[in-house]
Amino acid sequence: MSRFTLSCALTAVSVLTLSSFTPSYAEGNNGGWFVPKTQQAPSSPPPSHHHSARPAVPPPVEDEGQEDASSEAQDASSQTPPILPLPPVPTVQAVGKEAAPPPAIIGMISVQEVMQLSTAAQEMQQVLGARRDRLARAVQKEEAAWRGEQQKLQVQARTLTSDQLQIRVRHLQERRANDQRVFGNQARIIQEAYQVAFHQIERVLEQRNGIIARVATAHGMNLVLHAEQAVLHVDGQDITEEVANRLNQVLPHVFIPDDGVDPETLAKSGRMPTTADEERMMRQEVAPQSNNGAGKSQGAESVLRQHH
Repeated sequence: MSRFTLSCALTAVSVLTLSSFTPSYAEGNNGGWFVPKTQQAPSSPPPSHHHSARPAVPPPVEDEGQEDASSEAQDASSQTPPILPLPPVPTVQAVGKEAAPPPAIIGMISVQEVMQLSTAAQEMQQVLGARRDRLARAVQKEEAAWRGEQQKLQVQARTLTSDQLQIRVRHLQERRANDQRVFGNQARIIQEAYQVAFHQIERVLEQRNGIIARVATAHGMNLVLHAEQAVLHVDGQDITEEVANRLNQVLPHVFIPDDGVDPETLAKSGRMPTTADEERMMRQEVAPQSNNGAGKSQGAESVLRQHH
C-alpha cells in the first residue's frame, strides 16, 4: 500500500471528535486536544551595510492654502444639515383626566440569592451535577479507548491490505458516530431534566399568586424590583430572606426525572401536565380573577416583572 493511501485513511479517522459534548473537559484537561501555538516566522536579517543606500525620495509637498481650503469645505459640509421635506402630522388631542396610580411602595429581592438558599435548588444541582460528572467520565473513557484503537491501527496499517484498512477505518468512523449519537442524547436528557426541575422553582416564585407576590402583598408592596438594579435601599425593603424561607417551606424538594428517563417521553405519557398546557392553565387562572374584579379598580394589584 502506498504511503499516500495510508495517510489519507488515518486522517479521515482523526478528524472526528467528541468535542460537541465535552467542550469544557476538552479545554480543561487538554486530553488529546493540545494545539501548539503558531510559530512566528523568523525576522528578516538586517540589510547589509556593504552597499550604499539609495537616497530616500521626499514626499510631494502640497500647497498649504489648498489644504486649508479643502479641510474648511469638508467641515462646513459635515456641520450643515441637509434640508428635507417636512410632511404634516396629525394634531394630538388632549386626553381626559384619569385616576392617578397608587403611590409606589417598593420592595427588593435577589432571585440569585434565593436560589442559593433554596433546598430544592441545592438538591437539583447535586443530583443533576452528579449525572453530568458520570457522563463526562464515560465520554473520557470512550475517548481514550477510541484513541487506543486508532493508535493500534496506525501500527498495524503497514501489514494490512487496502481493503482491510478501509474496513477498519470505517469501523472506527461508525464507532465515533455512534458515540456522538449516544452521548449527545444523554446530555440532552440531563439538560431537559434540569429545565423540568428549575421551572418548578421558577413557577412557585414568580407566578401571579406565587411566593414573591404573596410576601410583597403581606408587606403592602406594589412594586418589587431586582436588588441588582438598586443602588441604595432602606431596611425593610429587601424580602429576599423571607421569600427563601417560605420557598423552603412550600417546595423543599422538586421532581427530578429518574436517571436515564427521557423527559420528552415522560411528557408524552400523560402522567402530568406539560409545558404545552402551561399557557392554557395560566389563562384559566387569570379568567376568574378578571371576572371577580370587573368594575373594580385594578390599580392596587401588584405586578411582578420577570428579570432574565
